[in-house]
Amino acid sequence: MNDLDSEKISANLRKKGMEPVDDPDLADVVILNTCSVREKAVQKVYARLGEIKKSKNKRPELIVAVVGCMAQLEPDKIFKKAPFVNIIAGPQKGHRMDELITQTRLSNSPVVELRSDDDPNALEYGDFQRTCMWRASVTISEGCNRQCTFCVVPLTRGKERNRDSASIIREIESLVSRGCVEIMLLGQTVNSYRDPYSDQVDFAALLKRIAEIKDLKRIRFMAPHPAYFSNELLDIMVSCPSICNHIHLPVQSGSDKILRAMRRGYTRAQYMELIGKIRRAERRIAISTDIIVGFPGESEKDFEDTLSLIDEVKYDNAFSFKYSPRPNTVASALNDEIPDEEKGRRLEILQQRQKVIQYHKNAAYLGQKVEVLVEGKARSRVQLSGRTTDNKIVNFDGPLSLVGNFAWVQITGFSSNSLRGTLIAHDQNQKAE
Repeated sequence: MNDLDSEKISANLRKKGMEPVDDPDLADVVILNTCSVREKAVQKVYARLGEIKKSKNKRPELIVAVVGCMAQLEPDKIFKKAPFVNIIAGPQKGHRMDELITQTRLSNSPVVELRSDDDPNALEYGDFQRTCMWRASVTISEGCNRQCTFCVVPLTRGKERNRDSASIIREIESLVSRGCVEIMLLGQTVNSYRDPYSDQVDFAALLKRIAEIKDLKRIRFMAPHPAYFSNELLDIMVSCPSICNHIHLPVQSGSDKILRAMRRGYTRAQYMELIGKIRRAERRIAISTDIIVGFPGESEKDFEDTLSLIDEVKYDNAFSFKYSPRPNTVASALNDEIPDEEKGRRLEILQQRQKVIQYHKNAAYLGQKVEVLVEGKARSRVQLSGRTTDNKIVNFDGPLSLVGNFAWVQITGFSSNSLRGTLIAHDQNQKAE
């Protein structure tokens, strides 16, 4: 979602005659688009501002902007720590960035533009500086109505606002007509979507309509909430091959006590019932998740419950983090904070356990032939990297001209995090023998 916001900001400034530069020392404007979900991300912003301060001291005319969720959450703190910042703007203000730059230049004083609760329904406007023409993200909703005690999203992006389905379909059709083959649907709780103008169009119905768009090869969505994952949604995923067979399903904890403290809205048993339905589906679907360790009051027994859950589910991938209190959340006022050293110990145990699970999951791909959408250069010694429909990273040798195209690859090796393979075909209409 932040990547998409950055594309909007870039498009707004390009439209006004500005161009991006590779060297920050050549910039007239430096914009930090921020996240505030975890404290580590916030710390990185302040560290980067410390670096930018040196440039600002040399060139006082340099415009420095901090935008996004962190700007919305703690504008006063930003000004206190970095008084040289010229612009602070919350989410959904990308289309006004040029105005804010002009305003601060003319007034020679800081400008603050924050999101308010009476902002209109989320709308996508036509100006995007798409960084990729064959893959694109599309917002279908923004904000969240849930009140998880650890989460700042309702404070930074506001209440849930849904776009009308017709505008979503038009945007995707336009992207496909320009060569886009993969779409990522975005929303804080993406599967709670309902068309504001039609009670008949929920997330499952929208997904089915999008799957009918000709030449759209892959559809992903991020991130669903377990409480809204319906049988209809699972049926659509099974019956529509263009919908990728991967679900990111955040669990956060395997302990009922901690789930209640987090206000997640489901029990461990209910979550596992949903996992069972997905595992029994006629189409194999990969599952990934988010997990927080060291939530206030998490006992060793609660942590063991989380370990037993990942042993039972056997996730294809898991993003795990130490709990960090976020400003103005309910959890930030809870007692019984877990020492950071203990959080680190638990995180290390969980990640090592999950690493073994992923190693064995990836071993099952050895010898298989998989279709890969080539994304770019690999980080490893081979040339290319891409993803399967079930979100497995595959590294292999091949010409850079394949980037943005589909290729068939035979898996010859694996690690806990990725697969390695040999190119066997690279025509998207050609199936591997």
